[in-house]
Amino acid sequence: MQLRAIPAFADNYIWMLSDDDGNALIVDPGAATPVEAALSAQRLRLRTILITHHHADHIGGLQALAARHHPVVYAPDDARIPGDWQRVSHGNTLTLAAPALSAAVLALPGHTRSHVAYHLAPWLFCGDALFSLGCGRLFEGTAEDLLLSMQRIAALAPDTLICAAHEYTLANATFALSVEPGNATLLARQTQVRSLRARGAPSLPVPLAEECASNPFLRWDAPAVRAWCGVRDTGTASPAACLGALRAAKDEFRA
Repeated sequence: MQLRAIPAFADNYIWMLSDDDGNALIVDPGAATPVEAALSAQRLRLRTILITHHHADHIGGLQALAARHHPVVYAPDDARIPGDWQRVSHGNTLTLAAPALSAAVLALPGHTRSHVAYHLAPWLFCGDALFSLGCGRLFEGTAEDLLLSMQRIAALAPDTLICAAHEYTLANATFALSVEPGNATLLARQTQVRSLRARGAPSLPVPLAEECASNPFLRWDAPAVRAWCGVRDTGTASPAACLGALRAAKDEFRA
């Protein structure tokens, strides 16, 4: 399998997996044009589309691509994703025909109420639920939803490759360092990402083990993060309260 991040808009990635037979799978096609260009450049056939959630920058190109290529489309059971697609929910295992892959569906509520991720080992296509060194805003969910989603991700194999949908890593690093300024793994990750971005290379995918060592939203039990959350949350610092305090602070953060 070959993995490619197709840039779209200002900072989106549309992920594409393809096999040696020319079959392609696309995740969250917010725009059709860059997908068509990537398919044409590599002479690929679009056979499968996976949708994580309903936001326009994730489904904007879906209808045009489906009409032209007639792929099998999998999407959460949410009326805000219009179309006669195969609907998925937490715990489903999908057997994809082309490319021939198995995908486990994880419900990751918080950013939206119906957000899902697709685990096609070793890759996790997690949309806007998790970013490198950060997570998505809680537009429709609670801190408890965020904790559940982070726990589900953290339970995956350490070598899982996180394929998030936005290039936010450098900005996220600045906030993460305000929480854990002494985190050596985080400091090294910031240096690495600066080098990657200077070359025009994506900061993703990234191993889950590295995120668990550097992303504050996956480190709610780390002593330094708990201490920071305790100050922000009047000393309670329960796991959900800690994540809620982190997310609220990130919403207001200015570098």
